[in-house]
Amino acid sequence: MPFRFLRAPTLRHVILWLLASLIVVFLAGLLLLSRLNLSYSQDALSELRREQIRQVVSAGLARIDARQKALVSYTVTLANIGESFYRLSANRAASDTASLRADIEKALQAHLADLQGVSAAGLWFEPGVLGEGGRSYMPYYTVAPDNREPVRQNTEALYVDYHEAPWYAHTLGDGPELNDARTGQVYWSPVYFDLSTERAVLALASPMFDQNGRLLGMATTEWNASSIIDLVSQVTVTPNSFAFLNDQNNRNLSSLSQGEDSRQEQALIDAILARHLGDSLADRSGDGPSSLADQSLDVAGIRYELYYAGTAGGMVYGAGVPEAEVMAVLRPMEQINRQILLATVAALLLISGFLVYRIVVLIRELQASYTDELTGLPNRARLLRDLKARQGAALLLLNLDRFNQINSLFGTLCGDHVLIAIATRFSELKRYRSVRSIYRLPGDEFAVLMEFSSEQEVQTMADAMRDLVSEQRVQWKNQPLALDASVGMAIRETPQAGAPADQLVSQAKTAVLLAREQGQYKRLHDPDSGIEESYEHNLFWANRLKEAISQNCLVPWFQPIHDNRRGGITKYECLVRISEPNGDIVSAGRFVDIAYKLRLNRAITALMVEQCFQIFRERDEEFSINLSYGDIADPTTVDRILTVLKASGMGHRVIFEILESDGIENYDEIHSFIDQVRPYGCRIAIDDFGTGYSNFSHILSMEVDFIKIDGSLIRHIHEDETALLVTRGIVQFARSLNIQTVAEFVHNEQVQARVEELGIDFSQGEFFGMARPEL
Repeated sequence: MPFRFLRAPTLRHVILWLLASLIVVFLAGLLLLSRLNLSYSQDALSELRREQIRQVVSAGLARIDARQKALVSYTVTLANIGESFYRLSANRAASDTASLRADIEKALQAHLADLQGVSAAGLWFEPGVLGEGGRSYMPYYTVAPDNREPVRQNTEALYVDYHEAPWYAHTLGDGPELNDARTGQVYWSPVYFDLSTERAVLALASPMFDQNGRLLGMATTEWNASSIIDLVSQVTVTPNSFAFLNDQNNRNLSSLSQGEDSRQEQALIDAILARHLGDSLADRSGDGPSSLADQSLDVAGIRYELYYAGTAGGMVYGAGVPEAEVMAVLRPMEQINRQILLATVAALLLISGFLVYRIVVLIRELQASYTDELTGLPNRARLLRDLKARQGAALLLLNLDRFNQINSLFGTLCGDHVLIAIATRFSELKRYRSVRSIYRLPGDEFAVLMEFSSEQEVQTMADAMRDLVSEQRVQWKNQPLALDASVGMAIRETPQAGAPADQLVSQAKTAVLLAREQGQYKRLHDPDSGIEESYEHNLFWANRLKEAISQNCLVPWFQPIHDNRRGGITKYECLVRISEPNGDIVSAGRFVDIAYKLRLNRAITALMVEQCFQIFRERDEEFSINLSYGDIADPTTVDRILTVLKASGMGHRVIFEILESDGIENYDEIHSFIDQVRPYGCRIAIDDFGTGYSNFSHILSMEVDFIKIDGSLIRHIHEDETALLVTRGIVQFARSLNIQTVAEFVHNEQVQARVEELGIDFSQGEFFGMARPEL
């Protein structure tokens, strides 16, 4: 069977798997490209999102720094007040000390009321400075949470000097030695719980010096930790983010969220404190407070990104954002990308499915194009393809004899049954190792392609093929049908450069035709028979004739016809010629047979009729035009002749010559043509009379006007007695019917003398002139 490689399940599956693999690779590439594009976009957007988060955190840090700088400024201002009052005391008498203290405390109360969030403020002088009896003067005021008037605390009763006050240990402790080089310096304490006010506070201390650089004491302010924590709680980055503030001792000062999950909050606090973020900032001290550090944090299965920095007061402020919320900005893009990807994949799958379907259909159609539908055998197209792929080969072509009769008598169903039966029988030929394939060609032909080893083997194969056809009858509706066949053989031992693919097929067909003509049932093609040259000659003239018609190279030539009674030229026969562009003239004998076989004679006749009528329009002579049976049987050609006759009015000078040897099949069509042209005055001549099997009854029924005696009789009439006798009989027959006669091929004076002796009316031939292009 043809295309076994496509019918084989394994290879067919391989092809389909390859197609599927290509689709999968393409889809994988599409997914990878989409993923890379999405990843690039995610990186860009996530970095942009993180930059936005950094800006929000930096804004919160700026607010806290501003608040803490305000605290510093407030504390430094308070120290300046203390120094100013000390300088005033130098210009007052000792008796005015009480009045000065009252002014200091009044200024301290006023200053304490200026800034919200301050829980206490004090001026702590060194012993002997504005004090009595060598004791320390330590005015210290606290503010109640309900913002009532500041209350003076009895620090002198509590402490010998300010070194014993709680704030000192938290701000200075074992700190550096204080001198005037530290003027304006502020020391921060971590948050601690003040027992006197019962609240968490943050203490700031700034030293006071006189004009000589002697330490006068410390100015302090204490701030509610809640006022700073409130700033932190106002920072919201994302819905589930949190802000935090750690003091110098790594203690958390802020509530992380407004949620109700205290355990989650405590876990976050513990995790942040465990990181000791202040230590990591020690290495970034040169970056400044506005430079944010970042870390990641995993708590209870949630991953956070931490952004933090040191504050002006030495604290650590930052925010934690769930990584999912950082990436939340990418979700719309991911969804859109997913939708686009799904749509693209769906479209690709649909297109791929359609392509796979079309490829499968194409494979089937390709298989069908190489397979005969009736028998399932390879067809002619496959045979030509196989011949191209083989160097040496032998081709045997079997043609069933009288197969058309089987179709005519019993119908095409019977013919198809016979062809299927022969195809089934030929499957036995596969037992021969040299047989490569068996083919069914158009019509009733079968072919066998085999490796060539010897001519004897090819002859044996031809006998086997014919035996399979003729030895056993084919049953059709319980009736046995006897069959026979003819076999043509062609051999190609070596490849021929430039040889057409169907050369062996043509040679085998020729061998079949010759076998039938010679009554043989098989024949081997003989390359030296010259048949190929004949085919090439026919092909050459067929192309040349078509070009001549298309290029209007067909022209009429005219041969004179002598009137033997009047002694002059009274008629011309119009003969077609091909006028080549180089000036060569080709006579009709070179191409007229091919013109008839290709049915180009009708176009030639139409051109001759139009040109001849045009040429003889201005002349008085009669002229004859040759018509074949095919011309007369063609309604289109007849209509053109009648149109020209009607338009010209020259019918009485026209003679139509009908070839008697042209194999007339239907005389009714001849009679119809004659009846149509007679009313225009046209006359009819029978050309080449005496060469065929003349049917005198039809001659009589056509009532022709002229009989042109064939040149094969006239040429030797002066020396061949038999030709003379036959010609005399024709002349007497014509005269009895009152039909005029014309002698063709009158080539010398002796022949003309015999023609005149027989009483022939007209003479035509070389003696009076050959055909010429002009009259």
